[in-house]
Amino acid sequence: MSSERLWKRVRRIVSGSVNSVVSSLEGAVPESVMEETIRDVEGAMDEVRDELGKVVAGKHLANKRLMAMNRKYEELTGQIELAVRENRDDLAEAAISKQMDIEAQIPILEATLTDNAAQEKELESYISALKAQKREMTEVLAQYRDSVRAETVGASEDASPSASAPSDVERRVAGAQATFERVTAKAGGMEALSSDTGRSDAVKLAELEEMARRNRVQERLAALKGEGAHG
Repeated sequence: MSSERLWKRVRRIVSGSVNSVVSSLEGAVPESVMEETIRDVEGAMDEVRDELGKVVAGKHLANKRLMAMNRKYEELTGQIELAVRENRDDLAEAAISKQMDIEAQIPILEATLTDNAAQEKELESYISALKAQKREMTEVLAQYRDSVRAETVGASEDASPSASAPSDVERRVAGAQATFERVTAKAGGMEALSSDTGRSDAVKLAELEEMARRNRVQERLAALKGEGAHG
């Protein structure tokens, strides 16, 4: 599921939970409605956690790949120096070409790591919002049950919990909505981080590198040989 679709699902689940509680106050089985909304929130939390696991795994793999490329680049540098000393231009050119391939791929991996980090933070904010909503919903349900028990044991007409419960519950729901909006407002600011600008620039850079490959290989080799001659 895409980040945008997951965000919409989280928002729908949480907003729907608030609306369900308000509607349940006038329903025949408000307790059942509240329990169902809590299960919906828990289901959304599981879905977000699954997605978060995938993002964390992807970030780990991208970071591992980037580290391997950097090590290979350094290894090739030593090999190029050896080839130049041995007057093996053909081997030096092959190693330089490989270095250029690595240089073209590194910006892509770096952009992937940046995107994964932003997604990880975003998904963690979803989980925080859902946890907050579940706490609110659980408290509302407990309050409703308390009011039912008080009514059952014969609370007086003037102090009847049934008269005050709706007002108290509505206040709790309003608090839940405010909490959710505060958390999601912070999460919404992260959307700009998922821009494809970095990827687009990296692709263009890679294409430009390929067009000038042979010329750059020759220039770099000439520079290395020049340094060797003056060394």
